Amino acid sequence: MDTTPGPPPAGSPPAVRPARWGAGPRWAGRAELRADLPGSLVLAGVLLLTGVPAGLLWWALAPRATFEVTAEGPVPVGRPPTELLIADDAVYSLLLASLGLVAGLVAWRLRRRRGVATVLAVAVGTALAALVAWQLGQVLGAGPTPAELADVGTRVITPLRLTSTAALAVAPFLAVLAYVVATLLTPSEDLDRPGPEPAAGPLQGPAASVRAEGGSGSVN
Repeated sequence: MDTTPGPPPAGSPPAVRPARWGAGPRWAGRAELRADLPGSLVLAGVLLLTGVPAGLLWWALAPRATFEVTAEGPVPVGRPPTELLIADDAVYSLLLASLGLVAGLVAWRLRRRRGVATVLAVAVGTALAALVAWQLGQVLGAGPTPAELADVGTRVITPLRLTSTAALAVAPFLAVLAYVVATLLTPSEDLDRPGPEPAAGPLQGPAASVRAEGGSGSVN
């Protein structure tokens, strides 16, 4: 008996193989993202370095209280302000908010780099700058050592501390927000990003003009 399968019945749909993962069309912005990646890494590195002056300003501007060490313990000198407990967080948040807004607006001015890579660089760079400013400020304002607290008659200054770690998100949030708002206010779909310069074809440039002049004469 012949066991060879016969042709499929007429009218039956052909068998369709399931599509493999990644076999679909590629994301159109992949080439643009790859081209912007080197510049975005530089931008993130520059933003990271801005954390150094931000940390120095936080250490210089945050109010401190002076205490004098006595036999009974540290005694405040003068009348420390009541908002001293939240002053460190407030000054830090204001400095990093300014840094985030400036970073987002400056990144938007980079017309040739407007895109996904720039947004990621701004977010990562300002987040790293916030970490640098936090650690640098606390190192510079480390506060008195146990030996200084045990030395009667010594005057010590309260340490610089960030009590709310949520302030670390202020800079990246405002940086991305400024960039996104600028994007929404731009009417063009290409974000006013200049397109690539057209490549010179075989009939473009000075050779094309000479050739055109030579072929414009009349044939007798």
